Amino acid sequence: MLQIEGIFEIAIRVKDLSRAQTFYRDILGFEEGMRDEQRRWLFMWVGTRSGMIVLQEDKGEWPAQHFAFKITSANLELAATHLRERDITVSQPVHHGGMGGISVYFDDPDGNQLELYAPIET
Repeated sequence: MLQIEGIFEIAIRVKDLSRAQTFYRDILGFEEGMRDEQRRWLFMWVGTRSGMIVLQEDKGEWPAQHFAFKITSANLELAATHLRERDITVSQPVHHGGMGGISVYFDDPDGNQLELYAPIET
């Protein structure tokens, strides 16, 4: 069996790279890594540089996607408040009994559903 340790990169399609960069940088706190102007892609570090997203500008039609980011349970409500203060609609907390965690959901500017998932520490 493969010994996969985690996810390093997730590709997220966006309609407007500049608008998406502002959201993911200023709202979610991701850090710019590398920019590929030819392909209209922006690589951004997530959290403590344990992985990254790549925003891929695509002005065509495509279905919205879902992405979940891990956060501590102590920071989940603070994060939800931070988003609401920036006029982002955030769901009420959803408890995942079988997975041992709690999540809140919200959309990015392109309609992709984002999730902040907090494992419940025991």
